[in-house]
Amino acid sequence: MSEETAPADTTSALRSSTPRTPTARLGVAVVHDLVEAIVKGDVPPGDTLPPEEKLAQHFAVSRTVIRESVKRIEEKGLISVAPGRGTTVQPKTSWNVLDPVVLAVLLENDSSLGVLDEISIIRAALEGSMSAATAQHGTPEQIAEITASLARMEESVEDPEVFPDADLDFHFLVMTLSGNELASSITKILFTRARQSARFVGNQSTDAFHLTLEEHRRVHDAIAAGDPVEAEAAMRAHILDAWQRRRFPTARER
Repeated sequence: MSEETAPADTTSALRSSTPRTPTARLGVAVVHDLVEAIVKGDVPPGDTLPPEEKLAQHFAVSRTVIRESVKRIEEKGLISVAPGRGTTVQPKTSWNVLDPVVLAVLLENDSSLGVLDEISIIRAALEGSMSAATAQHGTPEQIAEITASLARMEESVEDPEVFPDADLDFHFLVMTLSGNELASSITKILFTRARQSARFVGNQSTDAFHLTLEEHRRVHDAIAAGDPVEAEAAMRAHILDAWQRRRFPTARER
């Protein structure tokens, strides 16, 4: 019987990660570094992670920390653990990209802006649909809330410290009033994480704020008029246009 080929040692692919000291939040640090190695493709789908003992040596932590870290990464869909096969990296289609750690690492390594482009497309579709629902079912009291939110944007349009938060509040309010809790939750996760990326914030200026304000006014007016078609179109256009205004060209696009 032929001898089975041992899996390749992928420990070297993790060398860019800095081993942590015992004072660090060991499990969190190990999970982040392993997720980053997988997301960056240092350990590609189909490859196996090094055995528990080697990972423990590499990160200078106990095997218990490694065991718990691997379990958490498996729950995120990045790896599968099978007796006799080791720990295998899964294709990206299996990843839970809404997981906070996975999404954060994807955004940290989004030099092509592909992840942020996709987030903008998803936001446009979901927020457009929720704006239509708010236009269809919004009560006079709810419309008054949206009007007050727009007024806060108007008051702060010259203030770069306040306007972005007023902008965010308007979006979250429209989503909440739509009654679509699932779409609202997904969009808020994406939006909140994306806002933490300097690439998402991009090119900000008071001129851009004035354009953003006008786009929000169109959304408001369509919702107030009870026009779901226009509300959806206005929100979709705003999200996509605002992202293009903020989006810096990548090195490949220059």
